[in-house]
Amino acid sequence: MIVIEGSVRAAPDKIAAARDIMERTIRASRAEPGCIDYAYSIDVLDPGLVRVTERWESREALAAHFRMPHMADWRAAWPDLGITDRDLRLYEAEPEPI
Repeated sequence: MIVIEGSVRAAPDKIAAARDIMERTIRASRAEPGCIDYAYSIDVLDPGLVRVTERWESREALAAHFRMPHMADWRAAWPDLGITDRDLRLYEAEPEPI
């Protein structure tokens, strides 16, 4: 299993505007083959910090995810939303127990 953990920073005054594109990205990503979980979370103490958590069945599933149209839409929205400081880490982990 592949785990992605990290964050991006958005302009705090743009978080409300970002919710729609973030929701569409989450829903589309969760529907992808190989996606176990996909989430964005706003940090309670730092409203411009968006925490990213993803779990994928394989590196191949993750690679396919990056080529999806909804990911291009998400990246295209970054300038208008003031998205900066992308800091993501990839970890390999044992699959979840059944």
